[in-house]
Amino acid sequence: MTEAPDPEVVELATKIFDLARRGQTEALVAYVDAGVPAGLTNDRGDSLVMLAAYHGHADAVRALLDRGAEADRPNDRGQTPLAGAVFKGETEVIRALLEGGADPHAGTPSAVDTARMFGKTDLLKMFGAE
Repeated sequence: MTEAPDPEVVELATKIFDLARRGQTEALVAYVDAGVPAGLTNDRGDSLVMLAAYHGHADAVRALLDRGAEADRPNDRGQTPLAGAVFKGETEVIRALLEGGADPHAGTPSAVDTARMFGKTDLLKMFGAE
């Protein structure tokens, strides 16, 4: 039987995930620099990068990648931050992820598949997948 997580730890994690969602880069980075893993994931497998990317925060994405977070870390449904950014139309986040080594072919559906699905030919060109 597993023990229930410490409520204080859950509260702190929730706060950190909210910082990523809101793009509060300075506060988020302070926690990561103090020892919170840059690759922290929530109960759905969404990483801090995924949450920042999905909500359009390129600076937070860059800061997390600079601190060792994985650009292609999929969530529990196989989605990557890049595919999420394509879905949301977050061009600056897409650039940040590509600069950070994201693979447009990773995940299910991949960023390439997502761009095709929504007819985003400009992104397909950016991904070299016309």
